[in-house]
Amino acid sequence: MPLSQACGIGILLVALWKFFAELLRKPAIDLNGPKKDHWLTGNFSTMFKGGIDYCVELAEQYGGAVKIFGPLDTGEIILLSDPLALYHVVVKDQHIFEEPDLFVVTNKAMFGEGLIATVGEQHRRQRKLLNPVFSTSNMRALLPTLQPIARKLTSILLAKLPDDGSHKEIDILPWLSRSALDGVCQAILGYPSDTLEATEHDEYPEALRMMGPLISRFLYFRPSVATVMRNFSPYWRMKLVDWITAPWIPTEIMKDVREMRRITEIMNRGSKKAFAEKKAALEDLATSFSSQGKDMMKIMLKANSASSSSERLADTELLGQMNVMVFAGLDTTTSALSRCIYLLAKNPLAQARLRSEIRDATRSMPLSQDDSSLFEHDNASLHLSYDTLINLPFLDGVVRETLRLYPPFPHMARVVNKATTLPLHFPVRSSSGAELSAIAIPENTIVLISILAANRNRAIWGDDANEWKPERWLSSTGRKDEQEMDVTFDSVEAGSSVPALGVKDGVRFPGVYSNMMTFLGGSRSCIGFKFAEMEIKEILAALILRLHFALPTDPDANGYIKEIQWKLKAFHTPVVKSPAGDGVTPQVPLNVRMVREDDFAW
Repeated sequence: MPLSQACGIGILLVALWKFFAELLRKPAIDLNGPKKDHWLTGNFSTMFKGGIDYCVELAEQYGGAVKIFGPLDTGEIILLSDPLALYHVVVKDQHIFEEPDLFVVTNKAMFGEGLIATVGEQHRRQRKLLNPVFSTSNMRALLPTLQPIARKLTSILLAKLPDDGSHKEIDILPWLSRSALDGVCQAILGYPSDTLEATEHDEYPEALRMMGPLISRFLYFRPSVATVMRNFSPYWRMKLVDWITAPWIPTEIMKDVREMRRITEIMNRGSKKAFAEKKAALEDLATSFSSQGKDMMKIMLKANSASSSSERLADTELLGQMNVMVFAGLDTTTSALSRCIYLLAKNPLAQARLRSEIRDATRSMPLSQDDSSLFEHDNASLHLSYDTLINLPFLDGVVRETLRLYPPFPHMARVVNKATTLPLHFPVRSSSGAELSAIAIPENTIVLISILAANRNRAIWGDDANEWKPERWLSSTGRKDEQEMDVTFDSVEAGSSVPALGVKDGVRFPGVYSNMMTFLGGSRSCIGFKFAEMEIKEILAALILRLHFALPTDPDANGYIKEIQWKLKAFHTPVVKSPAGDGVTPQVPLNVRMVREDDFAW
């Protein structure tokens, strides 16, 4: 082994030793929970293997605060889903419950100084600038950028179908991913990507698309990355990366490290190029910058240039926002879209009801002069206005119900920066069985926010909380969203005679989106949820109006019919179960055909 590689591995081992030494000093937490399943992975391996059901069962068995064991002997972790406790964590006492250093540092290494990689005053300045960027008026202006992408996706899928109207099995996941990628590239960056129809390889959008799956494979490797980032200078970090990514190391994890490095470098080059072009256009008064197509990057640059010198963001921070917004928008949209269409394929009456609602809305839109279609829904030039699209009741119910049951990010972590006591609305049990209405949390404890369990809490959402029922949103006032909501724990909408969904006896979760925790709450909530919602709805409306989706029915050569299973990793990952599939490759194969008139009846 060359001396340089030996030194690199030695440095990595020292970093890991420091990481574990810090963890072993953590005090015990007096809280009930399951026994450790494995000395190495704690309870995390069971959580991921058991998926959604296991995570929800933990909360139903032990309550809204559960003691579990983390991987690599990270010690005791609190799995939290109690509404009052979450209000303190994300709103009232958010200064005590911070993003883990592991999360912030590794995000900074991958994406730069974006919102998910900054804390304190720097995060506050960034948030202040970006909040207006995601306003409703800007979303309305960005919708025309997304509409051609949705129409193109629909046309591509239609072109793959038999002329006789019969169905064809199509894996829709890569097509949804490409359309989501085109959406974030064009609407957020103003980058002229066309991955839906690209004939030549464009390494930048391809790198963006591959980032999410790679991060999922790095769950157990991230602690060592954070330790290296904290303890070594930039020079030695790069040296260490050079050493451990040497091609002579054949292990699979090192192949992933090499691929992550390659993708990160491509993403940074592409983002810097797009940023430089946008900035040059803004600074060049001779160009008609304001008359060009609208995108988030342009809006953000103009807002930044109009800010005071004390509030203005540096170029490195603006570049970080680009990377974060693209990554978050791509994976959130792809995950939610694939799940929505899968659920509609499982529920044909809901699919027909949604299709009928969309057609009724298009009938109020003007037809193009050269239209020769027999049905309004055959005219690809039709599109809904922003206000019509966002306020379609059943479409809204489908999207909200899907995001409630299947949030793209099932869990989010916080670390306690000083010892505190966390109050609970629903009492839990201590390790000895005593009832607790509050839990004492030692300093440096990791709190894992269970978005899954919170969104399925039967006491708040009802006995049918685990069932997919889009119609539950049709008569509720729980559809109000706020970009930056600093609510009190027991706040409800005053003067409404209709019960708010997600509120029970004045108790609610502190989320910015429909009283659910999907996009969190407080100053670290997801700032781009309105864009994600708009893109999801636009693509769904275009697809469902023209195409019919159903679960696979055709047996393969061995007589097996494909069954889709959703695995819980960093994101929800759809695969085909064995024996029809390998249980590993992400895919959503569905029977797709052209819409018939009877597909509107429900």
